[in-house]
Amino acid sequence: MPEKMHPVELAESLVEWIRRRVVEAGAVGVVYGLSGGLDSAVVGALCRRAFPATSLALVMPCHSTELDLQDARLIADALGLRMKVIVLDQVFERLLGLLEPVAAECSEERALLARANIKPRLRMIVLYYYASIYNYLVVGSSNKSELAVGYFTKYGDGGSDLLPLGNLAKCQVRELAAYLNVPERILAKPPSAGLWENQTDEEEMGFSYEVLDSYVLGGEVPPLLKEKIEGMKRRSEHKRRMPPIPDF
Repeated sequence: MPEKMHPVELAESLVEWIRRRVVEAGAVGVVYGLSGGLDSAVVGALCRRAFPATSLALVMPCHSTELDLQDARLIADALGLRMKVIVLDQVFERLLGLLEPVAAECSEERALLARANIKPRLRMIVLYYYASIYNYLVVGSSNKSELAVGYFTKYGDGGSDLLPLGNLAKCQVRELAAYLNVPERILAKPPSAGLWENQTDEEEMGFSYEVLDSYVLGGEVPPLLKEKIEGMKRRSEHKRRMPPIPDF
């Protein structure tokens, strides 16, 4: 199990895994989104080691905070990542202008989430465009904790070819990040999907990563929170599977 592996061994194994998967697919490198957060920083460090000359970080602000862009640049500078910035503000606004009239047909809460989910789906389009141009694979940054409860956007940040962190809880990703020399500011940064202003993962989920990590690693969790986590897990099952096909 990953939790028993030393960070050095884990990093080397993940780098080799990424390299092998890319070669098996007949691709020549990798592209990934760099958000300015912890998980994408770790993905960047691993991808840089796997493909020093053919790995590309795309920073895709979409009405994002200036701090996130600064943090993405900090990560790229610290880890020596090849980086390109593509601002999606105008694309988002144009698409939202076409879609917004239908938002009146639902609650404001549902409309807010629908609007927010456009952002990661636009980023997915850009990532696959670059992957197609360069014959790269798209590397996602979801971890085991987020995958367990469906805390990702289907066909958005959930759209990728490889998920190297998919068997690591958030706490394990943080340990790996420290070994990979991810800047301290990023290690201490509150996790956020950046879907709207002042949004944080833990506030939106309704529990801490410490609790969620404990659940996915088989530890003790307060009964009410365990029930909530398992409810999220059930409701998001469709996100973790290919679309069902009739068996007749």
